[in-house]
Amino acid sequence: MITNKAYMAFGLLLAGLVVLGLAGDRFLLYISMRIMILAIFALGFDILFGRTGLLSFGHGAFYAGGAYGVALCYMHLAKDPLLCLLAGVLLATGLALVIGFFCVRHTEIYFAMLTLAFGMMVFSLIWNLREITGGDDGLVGVGRQAINLGLFKIPLRKESEFYFLVLAFFTGAIWVAHRIRTSPFGLILAGIRENDRRTEFAGVNIRNYRLAAFVISGAMAGLAGGLGVLLESNATPHISHWSHSSDPVLVGLIGGLNTLAGPLVGSLVFVGLKELVMRFTTYWMLFFGVVLLIILLGFRGGVVGTLVQRLAGRREVRS
Repeated sequence: MITNKAYMAFGLLLAGLVVLGLAGDRFLLYISMRIMILAIFALGFDILFGRTGLLSFGHGAFYAGGAYGVALCYMHLAKDPLLCLLAGVLLATGLALVIGFFCVRHTEIYFAMLTLAFGMMVFSLIWNLREITGGDDGLVGVGRQAINLGLFKIPLRKESEFYFLVLAFFTGAIWVAHRIRTSPFGLILAGIRENDRRTEFAGVNIRNYRLAAFVISGAMAGLAGGLGVLLESNATPHISHWSHSSDPVLVGLIGGLNTLAGPLVGSLVFVGLKELVMRFTTYWMLFFGVVLLIILLGFRGGVVGTLVQRLAGRREVRS
């Protein structure tokens, strides 16, 4: 249950992001957009992993589905950003539906390995279908045309203009995640995570619910991928690789699983820490890994989970 203080915190967060969009410089806006896009990716992943208890190592495939869907739509069908984003999300959703149909029949390590296998299959297809995907070169030159609303147009070419489109989708993703968590659907997903056999004995078709969570998670990953390609102006095969699928896993572990704020805090720490370490050493992957390891060991429930536990402990002591 989200308290009034939590609503106030999210309100302050959104107000701060609006002010940042109006006053921030180009680099700060770029980093902020990367954080928000990763947070959308992680929010969707948390519905599957944190809420339902299914660990996927193939979510990069859905991120890539959204990215390549937007790029292909822009190059061959239409230049409208919203229409291209819709095409990307639909492609990612369809991909998640097909892959999820086979994966949700299994659980635990078998589910994780199946998602990994399907993810690498998608990576191989993107790499080899050069005529469609550009192969290892990817698809470049994806522009940000103005959104045509008939009576007026919303420009997106500048970072400060595109920032508010990302912020709008980021806000929408938080709302969707919150609605799922507080709905009967979300409660059933939590029941499946805690004890799938008891939930099944209660008359719930757990495969259908797992598939629904998988598809929703894949669709949100596709939205993040679509926004990512509009930000970077290109789609490359590495975004479908298993190593990219590990990003939302790390974000969830850093911020805290099965919490609404966890993916947001985890994305901030992940992107901010990575940018900071890269500026000081060429061996940034080694130092970045060490720092992440310290955070994961020091905050066993994630940053948000640990803070919640400590606050609850203090309240018990006072009472």
